[in-house]
Amino acid sequence: MRKLLLQLDSSRLPSVFDQIVAYDAGADVVLSYGGVTEGDVRDLIHGCIFTRGPKDLHNTAVWIGGNNMSAGEQLLAMAQDALFAPFCVSIMLDSNGSNTTAVAGVVRIEETVGDLEGKKVLILAGTGPVGQRAAGLLAKDGAEVTITSRKPEQGEKARQFISARFNVQVEAATLNDPSRLPELLQGVEVLLNSGPAGVQMVPRSAWERAEALRVAVDLNAVPPLGIEGIEVNDTGVTRNGVVVFGAFGIGNFKTKLHKACVARLFTRNDLVLDAEAIAEIARELVGGKAPPSRKAPVPKKELAKKK
Repeated sequence: MRKLLLQLDSSRLPSVFDQIVAYDAGADVVLSYGGVTEGDVRDLIHGCIFTRGPKDLHNTAVWIGGNNMSAGEQLLAMAQDALFAPFCVSIMLDSNGSNTTAVAGVVRIEETVGDLEGKKVLILAGTGPVGQRAAGLLAKDGAEVTITSRKPEQGEKARQFISARFNVQVEAATLNDPSRLPELLQGVEVLLNSGPAGVQMVPRSAWERAEALRVAVDLNAVPPLGIEGIEVNDTGVTRNGVVVFGAFGIGNFKTKLHKACVARLFTRNDLVLDAEAIAEIARELVGGKAPPSRKAPVPKKELAKKK
C-alpha cells in the first residue's frame, strides 16, 4: 500500500522544500494544499482517513507547515480534533522548519554540555518560533534560560507563551543596544542566536571575552552572520575555547532529523510530532538520552483554548 502524506500548508503555496524532503523520506505521494485555514482542516482530514480501513491508516500521515507557526499550531489543534478512534493518523507540525531547527540546535547543545541543570543560557532574538521552542526545550532540560528582544513588550509576550506552552520558567531581557551584551553574557555557558538573517547580533569581541561560555550556536546563514567569528559550516569545532556550530552545521542535522520524522509518521497511526516528540527522535539519532524533564508539556488542546 502506498504511503500518502497530506500536506496542509498555511501559506498560499505549499513548501516545495517540504515536499522534496517528504519524498526523500519515503512518502510515495504528497497531497499538497496551500492557503489552508482552520475551517478547511476537518474535511481534508476526514477525506484522508475514511478512504482506508483502520489497520491501514499507518500508511497515511499529515504534515502541517507554512511560514506562520501560530497558524500551524491552530491547524494542528483542528486536525487533532477531527480525529477519533479508530480513525487516526500520525501528524507532524514543523511550520517554517521551526521545530526541527530548534531541536537540532538544542540536541547539539545537549551533546556538547551534557547536564544542563542550572546552566545559564542566552537566546538572542528569542521571540520568534525557533527561539521560543529552543528556550522551552532547554528550560525543560533544567537550564536557566533568558531570551532577548528589542522591545520589552515583545519579550514579555514571548516569555509568557514559552512558560505556558512548555510549563517552564524563562526570563526575558531587552537588547536594543550592543553595549548591553557583556552584561547579558556574564555567567552564560550557552549562547544561541536565532535572530533575523543577515543581521550581526554579536561581535567577535563580545563572545570571546565571555569567560564562562562553553558553546555558541548561530542559526543565521546569510552574511553578515549573526555571531561574528563562527563560520556557517562549523560543526562542533573549537574557537577561542568555545565549541561552536554554524547554520549549516545545525542545518545538516536538521535535514536528517526532518527525514527521520517523516519516516516515523508511517510506522504508526497515533503519533503527534511537535517539539518534544521531535526532540526524542533527534536524541535517538545521536544515540543520546533524554535529559530529565522537570515538568510535563501543556496538552495541545489546552494550549489551543488558551489562545
